[in-house]
Amino acid sequence: MGKILVYIALLFATTVMAGEIHWAKDYKTGMEMAKKQNKPVMFLISRNTCKYCNMLKATTLKDKKVIKALNRDFIAIVSKLEKHDYIPDELRAPGLPTTWFLLPSGEPMFQPLMGMVDTKNYMVALAVVKETFDEQNKGKKTNGFYKYEKK
Repeated sequence: MGKILVYIALLFATTVMAGEIHWAKDYKTGMEMAKKQNKPVMFLISRNTCKYCNMLKATTLKDKKVIKALNRDFIAIVSKLEKHDYIPDELRAPGLPTTWFLLPSGEPMFQPLMGMVDTKNYMVALAVVKETFDEQNKGKKTNGFYKYEKK
């Protein structure tokens, strides 16, 4: 009977964890993972008291399709302002939430997504980033998508 309870508990824990984004521990760890796994990074800058940050977390980032795409194709990193998590100076933006898509080198691929983004548009963004990343890895053109350039 004890083995059955342990099995059920493990199954439940696995099921619960499968429905969540696998966030990197911190920026440095996430970037190391991105280099090792050769994946683009979804870097979210957020604050717990931000209305639109909470809306993004409660809706878009809870969607099963978004979670699946992020966990499969990206390294996900979140930095919280109130925790004083590390944020590179060049990625600081005037609004929240801010979602950057980065190369494993830390270089931005595009301008950031600013504010609350619905699931449909977030999925489009993930697809564009993934396609562009894959094409850049193959040395192909990026289908007319513009690469972010620092000024």
